[in-house]
Amino acid sequence: MAIETATDGAMAPVMAFALVGALGVGSQWLAWRLRMPAIVLMLLAGLLVGPVLGVFDPERDIGPLMGPMISVAVAIILFEGGLTLSLHSLRGAAEGVKRLVVVGAPLGWLLSTLALRYVAGLDWASSAVFGGIMIVTGPTVIAPLLRQARLNHRPAQLLQWEAIVNDPIGALAAVLAFEVVLVLQAAETMGDAVWDIVRGIVVASVLGAAGGWVISEGFRRAYVPEFMKVPVLFAALLGIFALSDYVLHESGLLAVTVMGIWIANADLPSYTELRRFKEHATILLVSGVFILLAASMDFETLALLDWRAVGLVLVVILLVRPVTVLLSLAGTGLPMKERLLVGFTGPRGVVLVAVAGLFGERLVAEGIEKAALLTPLAFALVAATVVLHGFSLRPMARALGLAGAATPGVIIVGGSRFAASLAKALGELEVPVLVTDANRTRLRAAREEGLPVFFGDILSEAAEHGVEIMSYGKVIAASDNDAYNTLVATDLAPEFGRENVFQFKRAKQDSRRHALPSTLGGRAIAGGLTYYEIASKMNTGWEVRRTRLSEDYTLDDWREANPDAVLVAEVPEGGDLRILAEDATPKAVPGTRLLALSERRETRNDEARQD
Repeated sequence: MAIETATDGAMAPVMAFALVGALGVGSQWLAWRLRMPAIVLMLLAGLLVGPVLGVFDPERDIGPLMGPMISVAVAIILFEGGLTLSLHSLRGAAEGVKRLVVVGAPLGWLLSTLALRYVAGLDWASSAVFGGIMIVTGPTVIAPLLRQARLNHRPAQLLQWEAIVNDPIGALAAVLAFEVVLVLQAAETMGDAVWDIVRGIVVASVLGAAGGWVISEGFRRAYVPEFMKVPVLFAALLGIFALSDYVLHESGLLAVTVMGIWIANADLPSYTELRRFKEHATILLVSGVFILLAASMDFETLALLDWRAVGLVLVVILLVRPVTVLLSLAGTGLPMKERLLVGFTGPRGVVLVAVAGLFGERLVAEGIEKAALLTPLAFALVAATVVLHGFSLRPMARALGLAGAATPGVIIVGGSRFAASLAKALGELEVPVLVTDANRTRLRAAREEGLPVFFGDILSEAAEHGVEIMSYGKVIAASDNDAYNTLVATDLAPEFGRENVFQFKRAKQDSRRHALPSTLGGRAIAGGLTYYEIASKMNTGWEVRRTRLSEDYTLDDWREANPDAVLVAEVPEGGDLRILAEDATPKAVPGTRLLALSERRETRNDEARQD
């Protein structure tokens, strides 16, 4: 059967879907390579293929499928947001995070609504809906900015957890406001409106909670095999969304948000895997929706952005956000400079654009003409905040004395003589380092060297709240337990990137009976030595030593002088630390500092080359 092609200059639907996927994922990959926010590249890509070049028009090329696609995508995005709202994590969060959620969310909603009404000139209905989703500071945007800026622990944690917790709360606020507006538009009397609002909230909440309970109990009682959990979850999500919309029009988004919150608090053993898979799916959906909405823009719509739009962006950045944060954190004991940094940092993300685009279209269909401004205003706010904070966060943090180390640090999991020796050498090169272990005794060597330590499991919830993860770029799992090292490397690989997670070679890795799949664990370091081989060398007086290469003292000269030494890492002059995997080749240009495990010498021949 031949593939049907489009006519009248339209792109075939299959080609349109492929283009959206390529642009969305390609923009995120390019942003990763360039170390810049992906949202900026997605916006440019969508506008380029849409209104600028005119090669892709979603309404023309996808047709009637576009509306349902965006609705389902937004439903999945909101469900994933609900999955992040763990009430247990909220109860255990710091006082500042609680204030930003409990006080800051409603206050931000109110101030954003007023700004939209009196600065942007929107009607009250559109302002209330858009103001709700403006609470969200963009968890998918704030994380890359924090990694780039490398703030001190407390402000970084405040910004990170505010974004995570307020993500579903902002979506829920927008959904509730949207439901209220639709009911008020359709109801003939105020009594009917109140009844419809209460009925809508109750129906959506009951269906969402019921769906969450059924899924949670089914997973907990092993009624669903492990390999089918994610497909069942997706099918249940779509079923609840469709059923709720069928029972009560436009209630599905609230239902799936409630369903996500229920599952997040059900304490499921496989919850982390479910959420991680859904995060991957959400990345695809968010990028797809963003490209679709950007390509759907036309110059007439963009022309609606006048001085009021500029005024709104300025008021939100310079007034609404700072006032919300400063009032929320009043009386918490946080230093004023930390409050100012958090107050002037509020990047919005793609969730804002996705939800605003969907609700704006629905409100226009209900006769609210001003709602046509929601999508262009969302694009303007996202672009302005991401670009502004992307360039200003690090300089502002440095000016306030809240910037962390400029070099990405290393977390060494497992206290030992080798860990203490390596951490000391890294510290002398001004590379931030943290040694962690669940056994306090094993941290003694690191503590005696005055090194930063964390007593506890790096995979625990306490570490999630207490360790400044954003300041570190690499992990070395170096405990005496090969299975635990593999677990740590596998669990943290999605967070740090598999290329930045390392461990000792497993003792029986060469045996087919004990070999693990390549998808598990991290990259082997220290020349492929095992923990016990390294421990044996440390017990006979070996240590991690530093040597600087030069034009006159090359890598070959160093190898000749240290034939038994084992390279561990290198730091190019003016560059970042590079952990050397088992099969890696050192670049070793002049000026590079080598870190190697070698025998201690009372009289060192290369003493002059030590840093």
